[in-house]
Amino acid sequence: MIHRAEPVGGPIINRFTSFLLGLVGISVILLIWRFAAGLGATTALNDGYPFGLWIAFEVVAGTALACGGYAVAILLYVFNKGEYHPLIRPALLTSALGYSMAAFAIIIDVGRPWFIYRIPIRVGQWNLNSPLLEVALCVMAYVGVLWIELAPAFLEKWKETGSGGLRRFAESGLRFFDKAMIWIVSLGILLPTMHQSSLGTVMLLGGPKLHKLWNTPLIPLLFLVSCIAMGYAVVIFESGVSGAVFGRPRHTAMLAKLSGAMVVVLALFLVIRFADLILRGRLGLMFHDWYSVLFWAEMALFAVPLVMLSNARRRQHFPTLFKAASLMLFAGILYRFDTYLVAFNPGRQWTYFPSLVEILVSVGVVSLEILLYIAIVKRYPILAGRATAPEKA
Repeated sequence: MIHRAEPVGGPIINRFTSFLLGLVGISVILLIWRFAAGLGATTALNDGYPFGLWIAFEVVAGTALACGGYAVAILLYVFNKGEYHPLIRPALLTSALGYSMAAFAIIIDVGRPWFIYRIPIRVGQWNLNSPLLEVALCVMAYVGVLWIELAPAFLEKWKETGSGGLRRFAESGLRFFDKAMIWIVSLGILLPTMHQSSLGTVMLLGGPKLHKLWNTPLIPLLFLVSCIAMGYAVVIFESGVSGAVFGRPRHTAMLAKLSGAMVVVLALFLVIRFADLILRGRLGLMFHDWYSVLFWAEMALFAVPLVMLSNARRRQHFPTLFKAASLMLFAGILYRFDTYLVAFNPGRQWTYFPSLVEILVSVGVVSLEILLYIAIVKRYPILAGRATAPEKA
């Protein structure tokens, strides 16, 4: 039996979504002020801390949280594990929304956002030595690729409910994706592999300003490996929340197998992290100052889910899966926050704590993402619904 994706249905506007709309409205008002008054008047950014909450949370942590589609695609298409197919659309939607919000956060964080359009077209002015160029180009491209990957869900809906030109367009589009999807998916796997590692490369530019517990030539690899683990974790987390809220199947057996992949990736991350410190003679820094406490907090948050999921029987228990996934997400977020903000020290004369505007805008961006997720799953076939017999080839 297979679970066919179908719209959740029901009204989009209720008390919860109205509350989200209110938060988005506050954020819009503050953004108008931000664009009118500039970054200096509305944020706590300064010459010592050019990256703040909007980059560390929405972009660096947000894109890692949005790697569910990337992580599942690796299993589904690279390792040919077709059994994970019911998980791919929810993962892709989470990824598409997360990356779209990250792209929006970049726009509001840049001093002169009206020049962003120049990045993909001013080829002759590219700084080919800049990791930020690679991040910008890949994120721009990946946002488009994600929505293209998700397009069949919209086309299926229009094919069933549309009429005339819209129906013919949907039918033509579905035929196109039957042939072209493998190439689109290949691009969708390549792009995050490139820019997730480059997000780590960016912090190598800080040199001695980044604490030695985090400053390593392997930081691009650590960012890439941890984002894959976060991708698997967010799929489990999303499945649990959508199952509870919308009454959809959680696919516990499937998620248990998925968590097995997360165990492997988690173990790889910890081995790389400790091996790097040992080989470069930095073990003493683990017990040196308050940064050591931060380091061990990170390691505990990575290690506990690994222990929780190391037993195959425990992986069959969904509450255990959900708790481990939640801890994994928190671990990945903390690792990225520490790298970009907490463990970064440009000098005693510089301090940073996000302004109220930065905090409320971030809340509004997350609220908009949740609101769009609810609206889309209620109107389009994203989440798995009733079980049906598989069609014959």
